[in-house]
Amino acid sequence: MTRAYTTDTIVAVATPPGRGGIGVVRLSGPASASIGRTLLGSLPSPRRAARRPILDSTGEQLDSGLAIWSPAPASFTGEDVLEMHAHGSPVVLDLIVAACIALGARQARPGEFTERAFLNDRMDLAQAEAVADLIDANTAVAARAALRSMEGEFSARVQALAAALGDLRIYVEAAIDFTDEELDLLSNAGVASQLDRLQEGFAALAASAEQGRLLQEGATVVIAGRPNAGKSSLLNALAGHDAAIVTPTPGTTRDVLRERIDLDGLAVWLLDTAGLRDSDDPIEAEGMRRARHELDRADHVLYVVDTHDVVARDGIDMDLSTLPHGTSVTVVLNKVDIAAIDSLSGVAVSATTQRGLDDLRAAIKEALGFRPGEEGILSARRRHLETLRRARAHVSNAVMNLSTHDATELVAEELRLAHDVLGEITGRTSSDDLLGQIFSRFCIGK
Repeated sequence: MTRAYTTDTIVAVATPPGRGGIGVVRLSGPASASIGRTLLGSLPSPRRAARRPILDSTGEQLDSGLAIWSPAPASFTGEDVLEMHAHGSPVVLDLIVAACIALGARQARPGEFTERAFLNDRMDLAQAEAVADLIDANTAVAARAALRSMEGEFSARVQALAAALGDLRIYVEAAIDFTDEELDLLSNAGVASQLDRLQEGFAALAASAEQGRLLQEGATVVIAGRPNAGKSSLLNALAGHDAAIVTPTPGTTRDVLRERIDLDGLAVWLLDTAGLRDSDDPIEAEGMRRARHELDRADHVLYVVDTHDVVARDGIDMDLSTLPHGTSVTVVLNKVDIAAIDSLSGVAVSATTQRGLDDLRAAIKEALGFRPGEEGILSARRRHLETLRRARAHVSNAVMNLSTHDATELVAEELRLAHDVLGEITGRTSSDDLLGQIFSRFCIGK
């Protein structure tokens, strides 16, 4: 897989925008060496940092810093790569980039360095996506999962399934080729057994990938309920600090307040919302509209009930019926330090005394399907899960067709389709449109 623009030399600032102690300008492409000699005077030894003056195209010094030269193919992109580590002034870094462009480079697009690494077979597509996941990781657990995928663990498991599919395809297609010799190969119980093992392999990989998707994307949990149910107090208790204003006046919360917490490595955005009730106050009505909007998009809802309020206790079922259809909900029975919960069903807590918060955290993780502590969680994305689902469906079709000798060709075809679909994860069979969508979400300079 090659593209014409990979013959260009690209340049970008590889460190975050803003001032800092160090800023990195990265070059990749065939003109990197000549540009480097002009700007630095001479290139350092390969893969060794050396101090150099950094000049512009006219010979005027812009800065002094470290240079690292990585000639092809032993570089991140597989091309000649030069990195210049200068002082982290945005002005200085922009001047260095401008000098590179004046000497024939062009500004890199978002993710283009990693895209070139993929196109030059330095990594596959799943590994390339894991680079972005590592950069965006919100927790230590998510970072470790991204690193495992970046190092190739996810790809290796995908490739193992692909190899098993390929071996079985050879066997099935042999049954088609030797029908004249009456070799009833498909009646062999070993074929059914191999298909069963394939399905188990897909299920195990999908389960691990789902955990990785949760780590990579995080989850949104909306705290909802009637006014004065203790929603803001619950947000503060889960966050561990006073993030929301708490008063005894109903309707204090008017806008949506967001706070991120870490649940055993899972990044969860908690959203405190306005109390749900009938109101003629236009500001409060707007707050409730925003609350309803967030409820429509939530991964999970904590519906908080003031157990000291008899009307609220009696209206739980009615209140839950007003939530969007299919919403995943945990009923939180708040203020149990001053009221008995009797036969009410839910997680009993006291946001004031923090009683029951560990039970609530466990309930959130269970509702989201997150199982912390599992070994081998791999960074993954929704597209990986969807691809695994499609490939697995083809294997299931092969299982159904196996029982009919007349459907031998269909068995082989379903296995071929499963093999091709699986290749979309690593990029073996990915379209240019898909690649463009993936790399466009990367930061510039990576």
